[in-house]
Amino acid sequence: MNINIPLHIIDMQGDGYHLLVDVKIGRNAYKLVLDTGASKTVFDHQTLLQTHNKIDIVSTNRLSAGLGTLSMESFTAVIPELKLGRFKLTGFEVAILDLSTINQAYAQFNHPQVLGVLGGDILMEYNAVIDYGKKTLKLKQM
Repeated sequence: MNINIPLHIIDMQGDGYHLLVDVKIGRNAYKLVLDTGASKTVFDHQTLLQTHNKIDIVSTNRLSAGLGTLSMESFTAVIPELKLGRFKLTGFEVAILDLSTINQAYAQFNHPQVLGVLGGDILMEYNAVIDYGKKTLKLKQM
Protein backbone atom coordinates (compact mmCIF):
# COMPACT_ATOMS: atom_id res chain seq x y z
CA MET A 1 0.00 0.00 0.00
CA ASN A 2 1.36 3.43 -0.95
CA ILE A 3 1.10 6.19 1.63
CA ASN A 4 1.43 9.86 0.71
CA ILE A 5 3.06 12.04 3.34
CA PRO A 6 2.82 15.85 3.12
CA LEU A 7 6.07 17.77 2.65
CA HIS A 8 6.93 21.32 3.64
CA ILE A 9 9.29 23.12 1.27
CA ILE A 10 11.35 25.83 2.94
CA ASP A 11 13.36 28.48 1.13
CA MET A 12 16.97 28.71 2.30
CA GLN A 13 17.07 32.43 1.45
CA GLY A 14 18.46 32.19 -2.07
CA ASP A 15 20.57 29.10 -1.35
CA GLY A 16 18.11 26.45 -2.50
CA TYR A 17 15.31 24.63 -0.76
CA HIS A 18 14.95 22.00 1.94
CA LEU A 19 12.13 19.50 2.27
CA LEU A 20 10.71 18.87 5.74
CA VAL A 21 8.45 16.05 6.84
CA ASP A 22 6.40 15.86 10.05
CA VAL A 23 7.08 12.84 12.26
CA LYS A 24 5.97 11.57 15.65
CA ILE A 25 7.75 9.52 18.26
CA GLY A 26 5.18 8.61 20.85
CA ARG A 27 3.20 11.78 21.49
CA ASN A 28 6.03 14.13 20.51
CA ALA A 29 5.89 15.82 17.11
CA TYR A 30 9.02 16.83 15.19
CA LYS A 31 10.26 17.76 11.75
CA LEU A 32 12.92 15.91 9.76
CA VAL A 33 14.86 17.20 6.78
CA LEU A 34 14.34 14.85 3.83
CA ASP A 35 17.86 14.27 2.50
CA THR A 36 18.30 11.97 -0.50
CA GLY A 37 22.08 12.32 -0.13
CA ALA A 38 22.17 11.03 3.44
CA SER A 39 22.87 7.31 3.64
CA LYS A 40 21.13 6.89 7.01
CA THR A 41 18.41 8.50 9.03
CA VAL A 42 20.03 10.59 11.76
CA PHE A 43 18.55 12.17 14.90
CA ASP A 44 20.04 14.94 17.02
CA HIS A 45 21.64 13.66 20.22
CA GLN A 46 20.55 16.50 22.53
CA THR A 47 16.96 16.67 21.27
CA LEU A 48 16.49 12.94 21.71
CA LEU A 49 18.00 13.02 25.23
CA GLN A 50 15.78 15.92 26.28
CA THR A 51 12.52 14.44 25.07
CA HIS A 52 13.00 10.66 25.16
CA ASN A 53 15.22 9.76 28.10
CA LYS A 54 13.94 6.15 28.06
CA ILE A 55 15.42 5.45 24.62
CA ASP A 56 18.85 3.83 24.94
CA ILE A 57 21.56 5.67 23.04
CA VAL A 58 24.54 3.39 22.38
CA SER A 59 28.04 4.42 21.30
CA THR A 60 29.20 2.81 18.05
CA ASN A 61 32.91 3.36 18.79
CA ARG A 62 33.13 4.76 15.24
CA LEU A 63 33.63 8.20 13.84
CA SER A 64 31.08 9.43 11.31
CA ALA A 65 31.81 11.27 8.11
CA GLY A 66 29.57 13.97 6.74
CA LEU A 67 28.12 17.23 7.97
CA GLY A 68 31.45 18.89 7.24
CA THR A 69 33.59 16.65 9.43
CA LEU A 70 35.31 13.29 9.46
CA SER A 71 35.63 13.03 13.21
CA MET A 72 32.19 13.17 14.79
CA GLU A 73 31.52 10.51 17.44
CA SER A 74 28.44 8.53 16.50
CA PHE A 75 25.79 6.65 18.40
CA THR A 76 22.73 4.60 17.52
CA ALA A 77 19.30 4.19 19.04
CA VAL A 78 16.33 1.97 18.30
CA ILE A 79 13.16 4.03 18.00
CA PRO A 80 10.18 1.98 19.25
CA GLU A 81 7.70 3.65 16.89
CA LEU A 82 8.24 6.35 14.28
CA LYS A 83 5.21 7.75 12.44
CA LEU A 84 5.31 9.79 9.24
CA GLY A 85 1.64 10.58 8.76
CA ARG A 86 -0.09 7.20 8.37
CA PHE A 87 3.23 5.47 7.64
CA LYS A 88 4.61 3.64 10.67
CA LEU A 89 8.00 2.10 11.45
CA THR A 90 8.61 0.00 14.56
CA GLY A 91 11.94 -0.91 16.13
CA PHE A 92 13.85 1.25 13.65
CA GLU A 93 17.56 1.94 14.26
CA VAL A 94 18.77 5.49 13.63
CA ALA A 95 22.19 7.09 13.86
CA ILE A 96 22.58 9.68 16.60
CA LEU A 97 24.86 12.68 16.02
CA ASP A 98 25.26 16.27 17.18
CA LEU A 99 23.10 18.18 14.69
CA SER A 100 23.13 21.47 16.59
CA THR A 101 24.74 23.31 13.67
CA ILE A 102 21.74 22.48 11.46
CA ASN A 103 19.33 23.92 14.01
CA GLN A 104 21.52 26.99 14.49
CA ALA A 105 21.42 27.62 10.74
CA TYR A 106 17.65 27.09 10.67
CA ALA A 107 17.21 29.55 13.54
CA GLN A 108 19.06 32.23 11.54
CA PHE A 109 16.45 31.83 8.76
CA ASN A 110 13.53 31.66 11.21
CA HIS A 111 12.83 28.07 10.15
CA PRO A 112 11.53 25.41 12.56
CA GLN A 113 13.93 23.28 14.56
CA VAL A 114 14.41 19.72 13.32
CA LEU A 115 14.97 16.41 15.08
CA GLY A 116 17.20 15.22 12.28
CA VAL A 117 17.46 13.89 8.76
CA LEU A 118 15.32 11.33 6.96
CA GLY A 119 17.90 9.43 4.92
CA GLY A 120 18.41 6.91 2.18
CA ASP A 121 17.89 3.89 4.44
CA ILE A 122 14.16 4.61 4.71
CA LEU A 123 13.84 6.21 1.28
CA MET A 124 15.37 3.20 -0.50
CA GLU A 125 13.73 0.46 1.54
CA TYR A 126 10.24 1.90 1.10
CA ASN A 127 10.58 2.94 -2.57
CA ALA A 128 10.29 6.67 -1.93
CA VAL A 129 8.92 8.97 -4.61
CA ILE A 130 9.12 12.72 -4.08
CA ASP A 131 6.48 14.79 -5.88
CA TYR A 132 7.50 18.44 -5.70
CA GLY A 133 4.35 19.62 -7.48
CA LYS A 134 2.03 17.93 -5.00
CA LYS A 135 4.46 18.44 -2.10
CA THR A 136 4.25 14.79 -1.08
CA LEU A 137 6.56 11.93 -0.23
CA LYS A 138 5.16 8.55 -1.27
CA LEU A 139 6.37 5.50 0.68
CA LYS A 140 5.33 1.90 0.08
CA GLN A 141 4.24 0.29 3.36
CA MET A 142 5.27 -3.38 3.26
